[in-house]
Amino acid sequence: MREIITIQIGQGGIQVGNACWELFCLEHQIQPNGYLINQQIMEKNDALRTFFSESEQQKLVPRSVLLDLEPTLLDQVKTGKFKEMYNQDQYISGKEGAANNFARGYSIGKDYVDICLERIRKLADNCSSFQGFMIFNSVGGGTGSGLCTLLLEKLSVDYSKQSRLCINFYPSPETSVSMVEPYNSIFATQSLLEHADVCITMDNQAIYDICKNNLEIETPKYSNLNKIIAQVISSITTPMRFGESYCNDINDLQTSMIQFPILKFLNSSYAPIISNQKLNHKQLSILEITKLTFQTEYMMAKCDPRQGKYLSCSILFRGNIIPRDVSYTISQLKNQITIRFADWAPTGFRVRMNDPAQQTLLEDDVYRALQSVCTISNTTAISYIFQNLCHKYDLMFEKRAFVHWYIKEGMEEAEFIEAREELANLQKAYQEADTITFEEYQQENESA
Repeated sequence: MREIITIQIGQGGIQVGNACWELFCLEHQIQPNGYLINQQIMEKNDALRTFFSESEQQKLVPRSVLLDLEPTLLDQVKTGKFKEMYNQDQYISGKEGAANNFARGYSIGKDYVDICLERIRKLADNCSSFQGFMIFNSVGGGTGSGLCTLLLEKLSVDYSKQSRLCINFYPSPETSVSMVEPYNSIFATQSLLEHADVCITMDNQAIYDICKNNLEIETPKYSNLNKIIAQVISSITTPMRFGESYCNDINDLQTSMIQFPILKFLNSSYAPIISNQKLNHKQLSILEITKLTFQTEYMMAKCDPRQGKYLSCSILFRGNIIPRDVSYTISQLKNQITIRFADWAPTGFRVRMNDPAQQTLLEDDVYRALQSVCTISNTTAISYIFQNLCHKYDLMFEKRAFVHWYIKEGMEEAEFIEAREELANLQKAYQEADTITFEEYQQENESA
Protein backbone atom coordinates (compact mmCIF):
# COMPACT_ATOMS: atom_id res chain seq x y z
CA MET A 1 0.00 0.00 0.00
CA ARG A 2 1.48 3.31 -1.16
CA GLU A 3 -0.36 6.52 -0.37
CA ILE A 4 -1.48 9.16 -2.84
CA ILE A 5 -2.34 12.78 -1.99
CA THR A 6 -5.11 14.28 -4.12
CA ILE A 7 -5.12 18.01 -4.87
CA GLN A 8 -8.29 19.63 -6.23
CA ILE A 9 -7.64 23.09 -7.68
CA GLY A 10 -10.24 25.59 -8.86
CA GLN A 11 -13.93 25.10 -9.53
CA GLY A 12 -13.51 22.33 -12.11
CA GLY A 13 -10.93 20.45 -10.06
CA ILE A 14 -13.02 20.55 -6.89
CA GLN A 15 -16.25 19.47 -8.57
CA VAL A 16 -14.69 16.57 -10.50
CA GLY A 17 -12.66 15.50 -7.46
CA ASN A 18 -15.79 15.45 -5.32
CA ALA A 19 -17.60 13.34 -7.92
CA CYS A 20 -14.73 10.85 -7.68
CA TRP A 21 -14.82 10.78 -3.87
CA GLU A 22 -18.57 10.16 -3.93
CA LEU A 23 -18.06 7.22 -6.29
CA PHE A 24 -15.12 5.88 -4.25
CA CYS A 25 -17.28 5.96 -1.12
CA LEU A 26 -20.02 4.01 -2.89
CA GLU A 27 -17.56 1.38 -4.12
CA HIS A 28 -15.97 0.93 -0.69
CA GLN A 29 -19.22 1.23 1.30
CA ILE A 30 -18.17 4.37 3.13
CA GLN A 31 -20.94 6.52 4.58
CA PRO A 32 -21.05 10.33 4.05
CA ASN A 33 -19.79 10.79 7.63
CA GLY A 34 -16.61 8.85 6.82
CA TYR A 35 -17.40 5.59 8.63
CA LEU A 36 -17.51 2.23 6.94
CA ILE A 37 -20.83 0.41 6.79
CA ASN A 38 -18.91 -2.71 7.80
CA GLN A 39 -15.58 -2.27 9.57
CA GLN A 40 -14.38 -5.66 8.32
CA ILE A 41 -14.00 -4.07 4.87
CA MET A 42 -10.89 -2.25 6.11
CA GLU A 43 -9.46 -5.46 7.53
CA LYS A 44 -9.87 -7.19 4.17
CA ASN A 45 -8.71 -4.26 2.06
CA ASP A 46 -5.83 -2.31 3.52
CA ALA A 47 -5.30 -0.67 0.10
CA LEU A 48 -8.14 1.70 1.03
CA ARG A 49 -5.48 3.74 2.79
CA THR A 50 -3.98 4.62 -0.57
CA PHE A 51 -6.53 7.41 -0.89
CA PHE A 52 -8.02 7.60 2.63
CA SER A 53 -6.38 8.27 5.97
CA GLU A 54 -7.90 6.74 9.13
CA SER A 55 -8.49 8.66 12.35
CA GLU A 56 -8.28 7.20 15.87
CA GLN A 57 -12.06 6.82 15.77
CA GLN A 58 -11.71 4.69 12.60
CA LYS A 59 -13.16 7.46 10.48
CA LEU A 60 -11.92 7.56 6.88
CA VAL A 61 -10.88 10.97 5.57
CA PRO A 62 -9.98 11.61 1.91
CA ARG A 63 -6.26 12.35 1.69
CA SER A 64 -6.97 15.51 -0.24
CA VAL A 65 -6.50 19.28 -0.31
CA LEU A 66 -9.21 21.47 -1.84
CA LEU A 67 -7.91 24.82 -3.09
CA ASP A 68 -9.80 27.70 -4.68
CA LEU A 69 -9.21 31.45 -4.80
CA GLU A 70 -12.94 32.09 -4.63
CA PRO A 71 -14.79 30.86 -1.51
CA THR A 72 -18.29 30.13 -2.87
CA LEU A 73 -17.76 26.56 -4.05
CA LEU A 74 -15.84 25.50 -0.95
CA ASP A 75 -18.62 26.95 1.20
CA GLN A 76 -21.01 24.65 -0.64
CA VAL A 77 -18.77 21.64 0.04
CA LYS A 78 -18.60 22.56 3.73
CA THR A 79 -22.39 22.41 3.96
CA GLY A 80 -22.95 19.60 1.45
CA LYS A 81 -23.50 15.86 1.62
CA PHE A 82 -19.93 15.02 2.67
CA LYS A 83 -19.39 17.91 5.08
CA GLU A 84 -18.63 15.53 7.97
CA MET A 85 -16.04 13.57 6.02
CA TYR A 86 -13.53 16.31 5.33
CA ASN A 87 -11.24 17.93 7.86
CA GLN A 88 -11.53 21.73 7.98
CA ASP A 89 -7.78 22.01 7.44
CA GLN A 90 -8.25 20.49 3.99
CA TYR A 91 -10.02 23.61 2.70
CA ILE A 92 -7.96 26.54 1.44
CA SER A 93 -9.88 29.44 -0.09
CA GLY A 94 -9.17 33.06 -0.96
CA LYS A 95 -11.45 36.06 -0.92
CA GLU A 96 -11.50 36.84 -4.63
CA GLY A 97 -11.30 34.72 -7.75
CA ALA A 98 -8.76 34.74 -10.55
CA ALA A 99 -11.22 36.31 -13.02
CA ASN A 100 -10.43 33.57 -15.58
CA ASN A 101 -6.93 35.01 -15.89
CA PHE A 102 -3.86 32.74 -15.69
CA ALA A 103 -1.62 35.61 -14.60
CA ARG A 104 -4.00 36.63 -11.84
CA GLY A 105 -4.30 33.06 -10.58
CA TYR A 106 -0.51 32.84 -10.49
CA SER A 107 0.04 36.19 -8.75
CA ILE A 108 -2.76 35.94 -6.18
CA GLY A 109 -1.85 32.30 -5.64
CA LYS A 110 1.47 33.34 -4.12
CA ASP A 111 -0.46 34.38 -1.00
CA TYR A 112 -1.86 30.86 -0.59
CA VAL A 113 0.68 28.43 -2.04
CA ASP A 114 2.76 28.26 1.16
CA ILE A 115 -0.36 27.43 3.19
CA CYS A 116 -1.18 24.69 0.69
CA LEU A 117 2.35 23.28 0.84
CA GLU A 118 2.18 23.19 4.64
CA ARG A 119 -1.11 21.22 4.55
CA ILE A 120 0.40 18.86 1.97
CA ARG A 121 3.48 18.38 4.16
CA LYS A 122 1.28 17.33 7.10
CA LEU A 123 -0.53 14.79 4.92
CA ALA A 124 2.76 13.47 3.53
CA ASP A 125 4.29 13.15 7.01
CA ASN A 126 1.44 10.83 7.99
CA CYS A 127 2.13 8.51 5.06
CA SER A 128 4.21 5.38 5.51
CA SER A 129 5.10 5.02 1.82
CA PHE A 130 4.08 8.19 -0.02
CA GLN A 131 4.16 7.64 -3.79
CA GLY A 132 2.91 10.91 -5.26
CA PHE A 133 0.10 13.27 -6.18
CA MET A 134 -3.07 13.10 -8.22
CA ILE A 135 -4.06 16.62 -9.26
CA PHE A 136 -7.44 17.69 -10.67
CA ASN A 137 -7.61 21.01 -12.52
CA SER A 138 -9.27 22.76 -15.43
CA VAL A 139 -6.61 24.33 -17.64
CA GLY A 140 -9.05 26.88 -19.06
CA GLY A 141 -9.81 28.59 -15.73
CA GLY A 142 -7.70 31.22 -14.02
CA THR A 143 -7.20 29.28 -10.79
CA GLY A 144 -6.94 25.89 -12.48
CA SER A 145 -4.22 27.18 -14.79
CA GLY A 146 -2.38 29.90 -12.86
CA LEU A 147 -2.44 28.61 -9.30
CA CYS A 148 -1.95 25.01 -10.45
CA THR A 149 1.15 26.09 -12.40
CA LEU A 150 2.57 27.80 -9.32
CA LEU A 151 1.87 24.78 -7.12
CA LEU A 152 3.35 22.32 -9.64
CA GLU A 153 6.55 24.40 -9.72
CA LYS A 154 6.82 24.09 -5.94
CA LEU A 155 5.96 20.39 -5.83
CA SER A 156 8.55 19.53 -8.48
CA VAL A 157 11.19 21.01 -6.17
CA ASP A 158 9.94 19.87 -2.74
CA TYR A 159 8.78 16.40 -3.88
CA SER A 160 11.03 15.73 -6.88
CA LYS A 161 11.12 11.97 -6.22
CA GLN A 162 7.34 11.60 -6.03
CA SER A 163 5.19 11.21 -9.17
CA ARG A 164 2.72 13.88 -10.26
CA LEU A 165 -0.33 12.52 -12.09
CA CYS A 166 -2.50 15.33 -13.47
CA ILE A 167 -6.13 14.97 -14.57
CA ASN A 168 -6.58 17.96 -16.87
CA PHE A 169 -9.82 19.29 -18.34
CA TYR A 170 -9.51 21.21 -21.59
CA PRO A 171 -12.18 23.75 -22.61
CA SER A 172 -14.80 23.44 -25.33
CA PRO A 173 -17.13 25.87 -27.14
CA GLU A 174 -20.22 24.18 -25.62
CA THR A 175 -19.06 24.70 -22.03
CA SER A 176 -16.91 27.80 -22.46
CA VAL A 177 -17.18 30.52 -19.82
CA SER A 178 -14.41 32.85 -21.01
CA MET A 179 -12.86 34.13 -24.23
CA VAL A 180 -9.34 33.78 -22.86
CA GLU A 181 -9.46 30.02 -22.24
CA PRO A 182 -6.97 29.32 -25.10
CA TYR A 183 -4.41 31.60 -23.41
CA ASN A 184 -4.87 29.92 -20.03
CA SER A 185 -4.76 26.45 -21.56
CA ILE A 186 -1.51 27.08 -23.45
CA PHE A 187 0.23 28.52 -20.38
CA ALA A 188 -0.99 25.61 -18.22
CA THR A 189 0.13 23.05 -20.81
CA GLN A 190 3.57 24.65 -20.91
CA SER A 191 3.81 24.07 -17.15
CA LEU A 192 2.60 20.47 -17.47
CA LEU A 193 5.36 19.77 -19.99
CA GLU A 194 7.95 20.76 -17.42
CA HIS A 195 6.52 19.75 -14.07
CA ALA A 196 4.02 16.86 -14.54
CA ASP A 197 4.92 13.20 -15.02
CA VAL A 198 1.64 11.86 -16.43
CA CYS A 199 -1.29 13.84 -17.82
CA ILE A 200 -4.65 12.24 -18.47
CA THR A 201 -6.32 14.61 -20.89
CA MET A 202 -10.05 15.19 -20.66
CA ASP A 203 -11.78 17.29 -23.30
CA ASN A 204 -15.03 18.91 -22.18
CA GLN A 205 -16.36 18.85 -25.75
CA ALA A 206 -15.85 15.09 -26.10
CA ILE A 207 -17.56 14.33 -22.80
CA TYR A 208 -20.34 16.80 -23.59
CA ASP A 209 -21.03 14.94 -26.84
CA ILE A 210 -21.00 11.58 -25.01
CA CYS A 211 -23.68 12.84 -22.61
CA LYS A 212 -25.72 14.26 -25.45
CA ASN A 213 -25.48 11.37 -27.91
CA ASN A 214 -25.09 8.27 -25.73
CA LEU A 215 -27.14 9.30 -22.72
CA GLU A 216 -29.60 11.49 -24.68
CA ILE A 217 -29.23 14.44 -22.30
CA GLU A 218 -30.45 17.41 -24.32
CA THR A 219 -28.38 20.02 -22.47
CA PRO A 220 -25.68 18.34 -20.37
CA LYS A 221 -24.53 20.12 -17.22
CA TYR A 222 -21.12 19.98 -15.60
CA SER A 223 -22.54 17.48 -13.10
CA ASN A 224 -23.33 15.09 -15.98
CA LEU A 225 -19.81 15.45 -17.37
CA ASN A 226 -18.23 14.98 -13.95
CA LYS A 227 -19.95 11.64 -13.37
CA ILE A 228 -18.56 10.26 -16.63
CA ILE A 229 -15.06 11.43 -15.67
CA ALA A 230 -15.45 9.86 -12.22
CA GLN A 231 -16.13 6.45 -13.81
CA VAL A 232 -12.91 6.73 -15.83
CA ILE A 233 -10.82 7.75 -12.81
CA SER A 234 -12.44 4.99 -10.78
CA SER A 235 -11.37 2.38 -13.34
CA ILE A 236 -7.81 3.73 -13.54
CA THR A 237 -7.41 3.72 -9.75
CA THR A 238 -9.22 0.42 -9.05
CA PRO A 239 -5.97 -1.62 -8.73
CA MET A 240 -4.57 1.01 -6.35
CA ARG A 241 -7.69 1.07 -4.17
CA PHE A 242 -8.44 -2.67 -4.09
CA GLY A 243 -4.90 -3.91 -3.61
CA GLU A 244 -4.36 -5.65 -6.93
CA SER A 245 -0.79 -6.94 -7.34
CA TYR A 246 -0.29 -5.15 -10.66
CA CYS A 247 -0.46 -1.51 -11.71
CA ASN A 248 -0.87 -0.45 -8.08
CA ASP A 249 1.01 2.81 -8.27
CA ILE A 250 1.52 5.84 -10.50
CA ASN A 251 5.05 4.77 -11.44
CA ASP A 252 3.70 1.69 -13.21
CA LEU A 253 1.38 3.86 -15.28
CA GLN A 254 4.23 6.21 -16.11
CA THR A 255 6.80 3.61 -17.12
CA SER A 256 4.39 1.48 -19.16
CA MET A 257 2.64 4.26 -21.07
CA ILE A 258 5.20 7.03 -21.63
CA GLN A 259 8.26 6.32 -23.77
CA PHE A 260 9.39 9.95 -24.14
CA PRO A 261 9.00 12.52 -21.31
CA ILE A 262 7.44 15.12 -23.60
CA LEU A 263 4.75 12.72 -24.89
CA LYS A 264 2.99 12.41 -21.55
CA PHE A 265 -0.59 13.31 -22.53
CA LEU A 266 -2.76 10.19 -22.39
CA ASN A 267 -6.19 9.68 -23.88
CA SER A 268 -8.87 7.58 -22.19
CA SER A 269 -12.15 5.99 -23.20
CA TYR A 270 -14.90 4.11 -21.41
CA ALA A 271 -17.67 1.69 -22.34
CA PRO A 272 -20.44 0.90 -22.09
CA ILE A 273 -21.99 4.33 -21.61
CA ILE A 274 -25.67 3.57 -21.92
CA SER A 275 -28.68 5.28 -20.38
CA ASN A 276 -31.02 3.38 -18.07
CA GLN A 277 -33.76 3.82 -20.68
CA LYS A 278 -31.78 1.69 -23.16
CA LEU A 279 -31.01 -0.96 -20.58
CA ASN A 280 -33.50 -3.51 -21.88
CA HIS A 281 -32.50 -3.03 -25.51
CA LYS A 282 -28.73 -3.58 -25.23
CA GLN A 283 -26.67 -6.65 -24.52
CA LEU A 284 -23.02 -6.30 -25.41
CA SER A 285 -20.24 -8.87 -25.35
CA ILE A 286 -16.74 -8.14 -24.01
CA LEU A 287 -15.47 -7.87 -27.57
CA GLU A 288 -18.17 -5.35 -28.51
CA ILE A 289 -17.62 -3.28 -25.38
CA THR A 290 -13.85 -3.21 -25.94
CA LYS A 291 -14.23 -2.21 -29.59
CA LEU A 292 -16.37 0.72 -28.47
CA THR A 293 -13.47 2.12 -26.45
CA PHE A 294 -11.48 2.45 -29.69
CA GLN A 295 -14.20 4.54 -31.30
CA THR A 296 -13.97 8.33 -31.23
CA GLU A 297 -17.50 8.61 -29.81
CA TYR A 298 -16.39 7.00 -26.52
CA MET A 299 -13.11 8.87 -26.04
CA MET A 300 -12.63 11.53 -23.39
CA ALA A 301 -10.52 13.66 -25.73
CA LYS A 302 -11.85 14.97 -29.03
CA CYS A 303 -9.47 13.30 -31.46
CA ASP A 304 -9.56 10.53 -34.04
CA PRO A 305 -6.91 7.87 -33.34
CA ARG A 306 -7.19 6.71 -36.96
CA GLN A 307 -5.42 9.96 -37.88
CA GLY A 308 -2.39 8.99 -35.78
CA LYS A 309 -0.65 5.99 -34.29
CA TYR A 310 -0.72 4.34 -30.88
CA LEU A 311 2.50 4.47 -28.88
CA SER A 312 1.09 2.36 -26.04
CA CYS A 313 -2.29 1.08 -24.92
CA SER A 314 -3.63 -0.40 -21.70
CA ILE A 315 -7.06 -2.03 -21.46
CA LEU A 316 -8.67 -2.22 -18.01
CA PHE A 317 -11.54 -4.71 -17.63
CA ARG A 318 -13.93 -4.57 -14.66
CA GLY A 319 -16.49 -7.01 -13.39
CA ASN A 320 -17.03 -10.73 -13.87
CA ILE A 321 -14.63 -11.16 -16.78
CA ILE A 322 -13.72 -14.55 -18.25
CA PRO A 323 -10.03 -14.67 -19.32
CA ARG A 324 -10.95 -16.68 -22.41
CA ASP A 325 -13.16 -13.83 -23.62
CA VAL A 326 -10.33 -11.35 -23.04
CA SER A 327 -7.87 -13.46 -25.03
CA TYR A 328 -10.30 -13.68 -27.93
CA THR A 329 -10.96 -9.93 -27.75
CA ILE A 330 -7.25 -9.06 -27.90
CA SER A 331 -6.70 -11.39 -30.86
CA GLN A 332 -9.52 -9.63 -32.72
CA LEU A 333 -8.15 -6.17 -31.89
CA LYS A 334 -4.73 -7.08 -33.27
CA ASN A 335 -6.37 -7.84 -36.61
CA GLN A 336 -8.26 -4.54 -36.72
CA ILE A 337 -6.53 -2.32 -39.30
CA THR A 338 -7.87 0.89 -37.77
CA ILE A 339 -5.76 0.32 -34.64
CA ARG A 340 -2.25 1.19 -35.77
CA PHE A 341 0.83 1.22 -33.57
CA ALA A 342 3.98 3.19 -34.37
CA ASP A 343 6.65 1.14 -36.13
CA TRP A 344 8.99 1.33 -33.15
CA ALA A 345 6.33 0.73 -30.47
CA PRO A 346 5.44 -2.74 -29.13
CA THR A 347 2.36 -3.95 -30.96
CA GLY A 348 0.80 -5.48 -27.90
CA PHE A 349 -1.93 -4.39 -25.51
CA ARG A 350 -1.42 -4.28 -21.77
CA VAL A 351 -4.39 -6.05 -20.20
CA ARG A 352 -5.63 -5.71 -16.63
CA MET A 353 -8.66 -7.47 -15.10
CA ASN A 354 -10.26 -6.19 -11.89
CA ASP A 355 -13.00 -7.99 -9.99
CA PRO A 356 -14.97 -5.06 -8.52
CA ALA A 357 -17.69 -4.19 -11.03
CA GLN A 358 -18.74 -0.67 -11.93
CA GLN A 359 -20.96 1.14 -9.42
CA THR A 360 -23.38 3.98 -10.10
CA LEU A 361 -25.38 6.30 -7.89
CA LEU A 362 -29.16 6.16 -7.98
CA GLU A 363 -29.37 9.58 -9.66
CA ASP A 364 -26.72 8.75 -12.28
CA ASP A 365 -27.63 8.81 -15.96
CA VAL A 366 -25.31 5.89 -16.72
CA TYR A 367 -26.54 2.32 -16.62
CA ARG A 368 -24.66 0.16 -14.11
CA ALA A 369 -22.91 -2.47 -16.21
CA LEU A 370 -21.80 -5.80 -14.82
CA GLN A 371 -18.86 -5.69 -17.23
CA SER A 372 -17.07 -2.52 -18.32
CA VAL A 373 -13.87 -1.51 -20.08
CA CYS A 374 -11.62 1.53 -19.72
CA THR A 375 -8.82 2.08 -22.22
CA ILE A 376 -5.83 4.35 -21.59
CA SER A 377 -3.74 5.10 -24.63
CA ASN A 378 -0.80 7.19 -25.71
CA THR A 379 -1.65 8.20 -29.26
CA THR A 380 -0.15 10.82 -31.55
CA ALA A 381 -3.69 11.79 -32.57
CA ILE A 382 -4.11 13.67 -29.30
CA SER A 383 -1.94 16.42 -30.80
CA TYR A 384 -5.16 17.55 -32.53
CA ILE A 385 -6.31 19.05 -29.22
CA PHE A 386 -3.17 21.16 -28.99
CA GLN A 387 -3.36 22.04 -32.67
CA ASN A 388 -6.90 23.32 -32.20
CA LEU A 389 -5.93 25.31 -29.10
CA CYS A 390 -2.92 26.84 -30.81
CA HIS A 391 -5.08 27.94 -33.75
CA LYS A 392 -7.43 29.83 -31.41
CA TYR A 393 -4.46 31.18 -29.47
CA ASP A 394 -2.83 32.51 -32.66
CA LEU A 395 -6.02 34.21 -33.82
CA MET A 396 -6.27 36.16 -30.56
CA PHE A 397 -2.58 36.86 -30.01
CA GLU A 398 -2.15 38.14 -33.56
CA LYS A 399 -4.48 41.00 -32.62
CA ARG A 400 -3.08 41.12 -29.05
CA ALA A 401 -6.65 40.59 -27.81
CA PHE A 402 -6.92 40.59 -23.99
CA VAL A 403 -3.13 40.55 -23.64
CA HIS A 404 -3.18 43.76 -21.58
CA TRP A 405 -5.08 41.96 -18.78
CA TYR A 406 -2.19 39.51 -18.41
CA ILE A 407 0.49 42.20 -18.63
CA LYS A 408 -1.36 44.16 -15.96
CA GLU A 409 -0.91 41.17 -13.62
CA GLY A 410 2.86 41.06 -14.16
CA MET A 411 3.36 38.93 -17.28
CA GLU A 412 5.38 40.02 -20.29
CA GLU A 413 4.55 39.67 -23.96
CA ALA A 414 7.64 37.52 -24.46
CA GLU A 415 6.03 34.85 -22.22
CA PHE A 416 3.19 34.53 -24.75
CA ILE A 417 5.70 33.84 -27.51
CA GLU A 418 7.70 31.39 -25.37
CA ALA A 419 4.61 29.37 -24.39
CA ARG A 420 3.53 29.14 -28.02
CA GLU A 421 6.99 27.90 -29.04
CA GLU A 422 6.80 25.17 -26.36
CA LEU A 423 3.52 23.95 -27.83
CA ALA A 424 5.04 24.01 -31.31
CA ASN A 425 7.82 21.75 -30.02
CA LEU A 426 5.20 19.41 -28.55
CA GLN A 427 3.37 19.14 -31.87
CA LYS A 428 6.67 18.52 -33.64
CA ALA A 429 7.48 15.73 -31.18
CA TYR A 430 4.15 14.04 -31.96
CA GLN A 431 4.83 14.30 -35.70
CA GLU A 432 8.26 12.73 -35.27
CA ALA A 433 6.86 9.91 -33.12
CA ASP A 434 4.34 9.26 -35.87
CA THR A 435 6.92 8.89 -38.62
CA ILE A 436 10.06 7.54 -36.92
CA THR A 437 11.13 4.04 -38.01
CA PHE A 438 12.13 1.18 -35.72
CA GLU A 439 15.78 1.51 -36.83
CA GLU A 440 15.82 5.25 -36.02
CA TYR A 441 14.25 4.55 -32.66
CA GLN A 442 16.93 1.99 -31.84
CA GLN A 443 19.69 4.40 -32.91
CA GLU A 444 18.29 7.15 -30.66
CA ASN A 445 18.16 4.76 -27.69
CA GLU A 446 21.72 3.60 -28.29
CA SER A 447 23.02 7.18 -28.53
CA ALA A 448 21.09 8.13 -25.38
